[in-house]
Amino acid sequence: MNILFISSFAIVTPDPQLSRRLYVDALGLPLKSAEGDEYLHSEEIAGSKHFGLWPLSQVAQACFGTPEWPPDVPVPQASVEFEVESEGAVADGAAELEGHGYELLHPARTEPWGQTVARLLSAENAVVGISYAPWQHA
Repeated sequence: MNILFISSFAIVTPDPQLSRRLYVDALGLPLKSAEGDEYLHSEEIAGSKHFGLWPLSQVAQACFGTPEWPPDVPVPQASVEFEVESEGAVADGAAELEGHGYELLHPARTEPWGQTVARLLSAENAVVGISYAPWQHA
């Protein structure tokens, strides 16, 4: 697997408003969201391609197709995504991880916003993604 860079880091938050108080109000990070969406993010923080506050309900939806995190799966605290060179490299990377004995939360798939990603839950309870986000390759 050829990791090019860290494409995204997000805090997984069960309480987006509480997290907003620290990261936006106290730290002053320029985090924004789409109208009606609790996912706060920025591509304008130096040293980071993408930083976000990802609501746990949205993480559950992305990984399991339901807004509730499964009670038998440890709750993640953060998410990190590692960028590879193509959509096909995401599937290859996912297969390589499975070959090393890792169980994926979901296989490689293309999200509605155009990112191709496969995810697993690490021993540290972080969601780890192998990603291809075309807009980060311009």
